[in-house]
Amino acid sequence: MSVMTSDRDVAAVGRILVDGQQELPARFRALFTLRNLGGAEAVRWIGEAFSDESALLKHELAYCLGQMQDERAIPVLETVLRDTEQEPMVRHEAGEALGAIGNPKVLDLLKQYSEDPVVEVAETCQLAVRRLEWLMSGGDAEKSEAADSNPYCSVDPAPPAQRKSVPELRMQLLDESLPLFERYRAMFALRNLSSEEAVLALGDGLQCGSALFRHEIGYVLGQMQHEASIPHLRAALENETENAMVRHECAEALGSIGQDACLSVLQRYREDGERVVKESCEVALDMLEYENSAQFQYADGLLRVNAAQ
Repeated sequence: MSVMTSDRDVAAVGRILVDGQQELPARFRALFTLRNLGGAEAVRWIGEAFSDESALLKHELAYCLGQMQDERAIPVLETVLRDTEQEPMVRHEAGEALGAIGNPKVLDLLKQYSEDPVVEVAETCQLAVRRLEWLMSGGDAEKSEAADSNPYCSVDPAPPAQRKSVPELRMQLLDESLPLFERYRAMFALRNLSSEEAVLALGDGLQCGSALFRHEIGYVLGQMQHEASIPHLRAALENETENAMVRHECAEALGSIGQDACLSVLQRYREDGERVVKESCEVALDMLEYENSAQFQYADGLLRVNAAQ
């Protein structure tokens, strides 16, 4: 992949991201290009886009800032978390991103919002507090081992549980008496195994727990891209009584899997009454097109185009 380092090149991509007249899939490609480029200017452009009207886009902005682990993103993420006018899924992702960056200076803020009246925000901040405390208590050594076992190279809200069988992990995943952090540890351990048995155990998780928990299940199934998850993801997307945050994540997961079996359901729900579900299906159809193309990665085409300008 080409690497752009000049502020001019970053700005060319950034202008696409903040342009509300652009199609949403093009703006998503711009966002993931900026994430891959990194640096202060990329962080600045991503931060500017939080004034947009699309909760889906703002949620992805926060996600990318967390994955970049650039401490220069902390001020904008703190502002988003504090802003009760922002949609819950956006504030939740800002809290998760603060945990992903891993600087303990945000611990007091995360503890404060661990009692937020919006349950998705409160649960996210509780998880982020646990992650920071885990890092501060010497989790770095285990973090290295966890990173080695994570084929997806993502920064996760909890480290994977170590040395357990799929049945043991499934039991831990579905046990609603356990702290959410421990259930997430089982979730990411199952994801890292990448087997069909693990996929089916995770699929069972879409039937229980909080909306935050179910949305994270959708996310990891999208990372795994295993066709055995399609019936579970499809059922969640088709369930119009399900939380929109869960349905949106399942739509994006179907797009990342990229199978023909995903196409019809995504086309059907691209006109859904919930804006975040509708937009997720639009983006997922773009992802599906990418998965069936020769592009090196999702944002690669956009990056090449702008590099030539």
